[in-house]
This record gives sequence, C-alpha cells and structure tokens, in this order.
Amino acid sequence: MRAAMNLVKRNIYIFIRDRGRVISSVLSMLIVLGLMILFLGDMNSQDIVTALERFGRNRDTAADEANAKYLISMWTLAGILISNTVTVTMTAMGSMIEDEVNMRLASFYVTPVKRLGIAFGYIFSAWCIAVFLCTVTLAVSQVYFAVTGQTTLVWTALLQLLGMIVLNAFVYAAIAYFIALFVHSVGAWNGILSIVGTLVGFVGAIYLPMSVLPESVADILRHLPVLHGAAMMRVVCTKEAVEKTFAGIPAEAAEVFREKMGITIVMGDEPVSFVVQAGCLLALGLLMIAASAVISRRKLLYDR
Repeated sequence: MRAAMNLVKRNIYIFIRDRGRVISSVLSMLIVLGLMILFLGDMNSQDIVTALERFGRNRDTAADEANAKYLISMWTLAGILISNTVTVTMTAMGSMIEDEVNMRLASFYVTPVKRLGIAFGYIFSAWCIAVFLCTVTLAVSQVYFAVTGQTTLVWTALLQLLGMIVLNAFVYAAIAYFIALFVHSVGAWNGILSIVGTLVGFVGAIYLPMSVLPESVADILRHLPVLHGAAMMRVVCTKEAVEKTFAGIPAEAAEVFREKMGITIVMGDEPVSFVVQAGCLLALGLLMIAASAVISRRKLLYDR
C-alpha cells in the first residue's frame, strides 16, 4: 500500500508540473462556459421568460429575466462540474500512457508491487486531481455569484455537490484506467481525449437541452452515465432557482422544465430516483475496476 501511495503522489506531481496538461484538463469547462455566455445562455433564459409570459400578463418581466438567467447559470455550473469529472480524469490518466511508452510501466510490473496496487496508484491519483479541480471550480463559481449579487448555494447543497463530485470522479477514473489498458501511444490517447472532450457536452445534454434532441437520441443518452451524473448535480444546483423562477404558476410547468432540461430523467414513464442513479454509477465504477483486474491478469499471463 505504501508503494501504491508513492505512485499516487508521483502521478499527482507529474500532472501539476505539466502546465499544458492542467490547461487541457479544464479546456472543456472553458468551452462550455464560453458557449453559454455567448450563445446558449441567453437563448435558454429567453425561452424560460417566454414560457412564463404564457401564464400571466401581470408578471414582472425584469424579475423573470433575472431569475431565468440565474437558473441557467446554475444549470450550466452542473454541466461544467460533470464535464470536469470526465475530462480531468482522462487527462490525468495520460501519465499511464506515457509511462507505458517510456517503458516505465514495465519497470513497475517487475517490482514487488502487485498490479492491483499499480492500478490503484493511477486511479486514485486521477480521482484526487479531478476532485480537487472540481472543488476549485465550485468554489470559484460561488465567489462569482457572490460578487455579481446572485444567490450562492447553501452549505447543505455544497456538501451534496461535493459528494457527487467524489462519486463521479471515481467512476470516470475507473473508466479512464479501463480504456487506458487498450491504448499504447500518446497520440492515440490524445485523440481519444479530444473526442471525449467534445462529446461529453452532448451526451450530458449540456450544449443542447433534452427538449431539442430527437427522441431516439435522447433515449440513448438516458442510458449513459454522464447524463445521470449531470442530472444529479442539476437537481441540487437548480432546486432553489427553479422554485424562485416558477413561483406563482402551476407546479406542472416546473416539472416539464426539469424534464426538458435534463434535470429529471424519465425512463419507462417514471423519473429515475437519486438513489438509483447513485447506485448505478457506483456499480459501474466497481465493474470497471473488476474488468480492469481481469484484463491486467490476462496481460500478465500473456507477457509470461
């Protein structure tokens, strides 16, 4: 275990020392934030204001616009956090590919450290890096909301989000390690990272809300972990904002909004509960670790 922890420290140090890797790990966050500021944010908030106007002519349009923009900001925050858990873990796992290319990984395998310990070193380091950067992102977002005069999240919500960050980072660190077992060049890994960084915004219904996607595409997304991880965070981030924005109108309107924006995920005519989503994500992470262990064992037998 001590050797595995040393490997964790070493991987974290390598990541922090490489500024290019740090920048690329948050690139998807910057892309999502830029798109929301320049295009999608105003479009989505205006759609909310238009929908609210249908329920009464005496509504305060200025207040509705402010509430809608805040709601979309909180919705975007959840998307940024889930994107980071995916892309940061993938970027951090790049150290494993570099170690294999430079024959350092083979050196690790001939040491007394078990392969499970080596796997733990890579997975746990990627998990730590993702949790740290996501926590920093969450803290910066709260400072931004406070400076701009918007409502910040309460402590209970922040703790819930932190727990979701920990869970999702674990899942995607395990998935990243599983994928890395099949990749043997830095160029191939960078290519995969570019594809993942682009797709995560779509599969998490971040670039485009669920309401504008074809039903066949939306049905596929409902079976992917990214969407459920994003939905869990959106529930917490937007809870107060939704209540404030849709105050004074039928509750059904808020429920329709949650479903259309990927806050509530409906499968089989029933909303998927938080417990089911969290349980499935945890099971997926453990499954990836188990599958990685089997593949590593077979590789060891093959190498012999």
